[in-house]
Amino acid sequence: MKRLSLILALSALFALPAQALDYRSVSVPAAILYDAPSSMAKKLFVVGRGYPVEVVVNVDNWLKVRDSSGALAWIEAGKVAATSKHMLVVKAAQAEIRSAAEDGAPITARAEKGVMLEWQETLPNGWVRVLLPNNSSGYIKLSQVWGV
Repeated sequence: MKRLSLILALSALFALPAQALDYRSVSVPAAILYDAPSSMAKKLFVVGRGYPVEVVVNVDNWLKVRDSSGALAWIEAGKVAATSKHMLVVKAAQAEIRSAAEDGAPITARAEKGVMLEWQETLPNGWVRVLLPNNSSGYIKLSQVWGV
């Protein structure tokens, strides 16, 4: 009987709808990431405006977030905005930005790992349209960035 209850409980978990990932960007010039949801907690590091994070948990005025390295930390909710520019981080050693969303399109720029690009649009064919720091736009493979 216990085994049946366990199976039913597990099947109920798998039946839950998948939730979309909640990516946001830091909206202030500098924000502190903490190891717990309190300004009295240990300060881990400081991040700047536009730094992308994935919201994992929302507790009162604090957000538990994950960054592109997979590290978890806490940030004050007011320091992060869903409506600010949506930034992505290049995760490939060197990513190619192309003039069109296809492998054969001319390369217009390259971006090193860790460079932030502004998200413009996700295309259904595995590409993302991005805005580069010089305000030109291009297309990058979804597999080469984090934050979408």
